[in-house]
Amino acid sequence: MPHMVFCSKYKAELEGLDEPPFDSDFGQKIYKNVSKKAWGEWVERQKMLLNEYRLQPWTAEAQSFLVEQMNGFFFNEGEGGELPKEFVPPTH
Repeated sequence: MPHMVFCSKYKAELEGLDEPPFDSDFGQKIYKNVSKKAWGEWVERQKMLLNEYRLQPWTAEAQSFLVEQMNGFFFNEGEGGELPKEFVPPTH
């Protein structure tokens, strides 16, 4: 039986992640409150942020920024979750 969560992003009962994405309290919070669907959207958002801001993901500054953005994206806490002003979505 899949791990079900009440997704903080979609405000609905959805399938959750198979395991916490990080070995931390924040990873547990995501595991308990974020659906696979919302996590997949975050992964795409994170790629865009890394590219738009030219972040080096192994740096403490980039990691701190991404955690802030995740909080905003999933939980609307503090800053984060907004697209960069300069971002232009790709046209297909």
